[in-house]
Amino acid sequence: MDSDMDYERPNVETIKCVVVGDNAVGKTRLICARACNATLTQYQLLATHVPTVWAIDQYRVCQEVLERSRDVVDDVSVSLRLWDTFGDHHKDRRFAYGRSDVVVLCFSIANPNSLHHVKTMWYPEIKHFCPRAPVILVGCQLDLRYADLEAVNRARRPLARPIKPNEILPPEKGREVAKELGIPYYETSVVAQFGIKDVFDNAIRAALISRRHLQFWKSHLRNVQRPLLQAPFLPPRPPPPIIIVPDPPSNNEERPAHLLEDPLCADVILVLQEKIKIYAHKIYLSTSSSKFYDLFLMDLSEEDQQSAAGHGFGVAVTAAAERMLHQEERHHGRDFLLRAASFDICESTEEAGSGQRKPCLRASTSDGILRGNRYENGERGLRRGRDLSSWSRAFTSIQEEMAEDPLTYKSKLMVVVKMDASIQPGPFRAVLKYLYTGELDENERDLMHIAHIAELLEVFDLRMMVANILNNEAFMNQEITKAFHVRRTNRVKECLAKGTFSGTTLGRGGGPAAAPRSPLGGALPDGWGARTSWFCPMREWGSRTVGQQALTRLPWGF
Repeated sequence: MDSDMDYERPNVETIKCVVVGDNAVGKTRLICARACNATLTQYQLLATHVPTVWAIDQYRVCQEVLERSRDVVDDVSVSLRLWDTFGDHHKDRRFAYGRSDVVVLCFSIANPNSLHHVKTMWYPEIKHFCPRAPVILVGCQLDLRYADLEAVNRARRPLARPIKPNEILPPEKGREVAKELGIPYYETSVVAQFGIKDVFDNAIRAALISRRHLQFWKSHLRNVQRPLLQAPFLPPRPPPPIIIVPDPPSNNEERPAHLLEDPLCADVILVLQEKIKIYAHKIYLSTSSSKFYDLFLMDLSEEDQQSAAGHGFGVAVTAAAERMLHQEERHHGRDFLLRAASFDICESTEEAGSGQRKPCLRASTSDGILRGNRYENGERGLRRGRDLSSWSRAFTSIQEEMAEDPLTYKSKLMVVVKMDASIQPGPFRAVLKYLYTGELDENERDLMHIAHIAELLEVFDLRMMVANILNNEAFMNQEITKAFHVRRTNRVKECLAKGTFSGTTLGRGGGPAAAPRSPLGGALPDGWGARTSWFCPMREWGSRTVGQQALTRLPWGF
């Protein structure tokens, strides 16, 4: 089929579209993408630019190009003829403007000079040679706005001009020039195959509207719309982040036991012999000992004065505190009943010195109602607590009060637990080390006191480990340690699911999730700046939400 037949077909509008602009802005590639459905390879993208022009003879010699020139826009059949031009052949370009229906004016978003030439050279030239032809402003090479320019510059030829990040033009720059000139503005990318159809379909609309003013008798031009707005370009999806899970801590300094030496994010104070303070963490104690779990879940807000008096709790309550207790009793109106039974091995120092060991199994029960919602007026306000002498022989009292953080030296709410006077600091630290790590040193001296404390706290696995050491079967403790970690992992998962002991909110895509503070701090090695900027002191305990980006850097583990 000869190309001249398009001019003779009824109701087929032939549109001559001239594409102009500076050299190397992408005019020829834009035309080839529309006329030949050509795509840009990586080799062509990185090759040194060679000025070329797309021959208009392609419509005569290539049937495929002729077929692709035909289109239907707003129910109007058109045949689009694209004219390519050189950016620097000024004398020959005036012949291309002749009888043009629309002009597509191109610039590169990676070349600010090409946009400057739009106002200073190209637009005045277009209005000089074809004053009535509508103009469409097009920003080419849109993909460079979101590309890795360093990688692009490295892959290009040595003599190619490097692309600088500060030369990339935002879309607002093109819109400002288009608004100043009163013409539509579009952006295209041959690499991403974006905006090609938008540019030429709206160029056809602009040409048909201009023709409708002159050929008003053509009824099929009545429904032609003005150039439409362009949908925004969706940037390419960034590659997924590379998540590297660090190896578990290899030295003792990075293990949870190190938190006993450096109380990072501590929330419990254990008081021994009325003067020795040991800072600890609820989550480690509760997931390792059911006794501590019940202790920290006690409701300290209920009160039954009659029951408290019946059990002999000598608690001095001021008049203001009594009114508060009476109000809480009206709201809650229920008793908190906890019973405990344990066996203890009573050994006197005299018997130990004489070499005679007479273990005495003694049962200790609490059949009454655990009461004692104790409020004390102090310098830091009301404190609430309980007397624990009838609940367990390991503890004497528990209370919540404002205490000074050992690292930040700022006041915060902490749980203060006073231990029984018979508990020695050395063996108790060995018990705490077991509760944190599940391990017991074979060279511990006072194993019987450790077994005594384990009996009070109902940590029966620790008693078994002591028995294995005394029976020269310490190798069996490895299995106990493995079972300890499995059991505590399951308890930690349960606490996370229920939000128990939660002090931190972890931000994630599906919503916030509660988590305890202490394992987060314990999971951070020293080299990560845990003590200086991150979880210590959790932004000075002011923020309780941690973003998901930060969570990807944590070596989770207990």
